[in-house]
Amino acid sequence: MPVSLTLAEFDRLVDRALETIPPELAAMVDNCLVIVEPDPPEGEPDLLGLYDGIPLTERDSAYSGVLPDRIFIYMNPTLAICHTTDDVVEEVHITVVHEIAHHFGIDDDRLHELGYA
Repeated sequence: MPVSLTLAEFDRLVDRALETIPPELAAMVDNCLVIVEPDPPEGEPDLLGLYDGIPLTERDSAYSGVLPDRIFIYMNPTLAICHTTDDVVEEVHITVVHEIAHHFGIDDDRLHELGYA
């Protein structure tokens, strides 16, 4: 049976995962919002997270006046694959790290090598 959490409880788990990012890396996150939503976009029912933006590695001198990048973390698909609250904590951490890595320009192949895909 999936774990049941409120959106506020899940949001706190995302905050806790963000707090585990080393300060020197967190300081480098630039113009990026983290958004918790109950469900992913239509047609993507199993999506746990999504990075939408311009990775730091692709920004150049023309990068200005741009809307913030967005990292979405989706609660319901995450809860659906977890059996315990500890599983949720671990999956949220993996998803948050995975999406922040995309902000830094790390692709899925490299993330898979590192165990975050």
